[in-house]
Amino acid sequence: MFINPPMRDIETLLRQVRTIAVVGLSEDPNRPSHRVARQLQQRGYRIIPVSPAVREVLGERSVPDLDHLNEALCDGRKVDIVEVFRRPEHVAAIANDCIRLKLPALWLQDGVIDDEAAQRARDAGIFTVMDRCIQRDLNALG
Repeated sequence: MFINPPMRDIETLLRQVRTIAVVGLSEDPNRPSHRVARQLQQRGYRIIPVSPAVREVLGERSVPDLDHLNEALCDGRKVDIVEVFRRPEHVAAIANDCIRLKLPALWLQDGVIDDEAAQRARDAGIFTVMDRCIQRDLNALG
């Protein structure tokens, strides 16, 4: 069974990152993905919407999938975290993409649970957090 990293390691990650790709980011301001991404922006993080269904969210151009991240990273930055707001049945493919693209961190939001995919990502050297709210953890940091 997958176990999340210790909170001190999660805190270290959140203090170091600057760019977060948000998979499944909705244009709807009432959706959790939108609210969390907006708060991330307000805290100074750059968000990159990852969704084939939208062109732009929160003033950022969307990319259709993780393979197109470089199109949004013309400023030389790299994605620090891939945050996932998709149903659990989509997690395995997203984890596989993170592994293939050698992305450094994978964050599965509350209710997004796939023990096998999370463990596979961790085994590939990806810092992986599952079934936690990034906004709540940031709020706990102050």
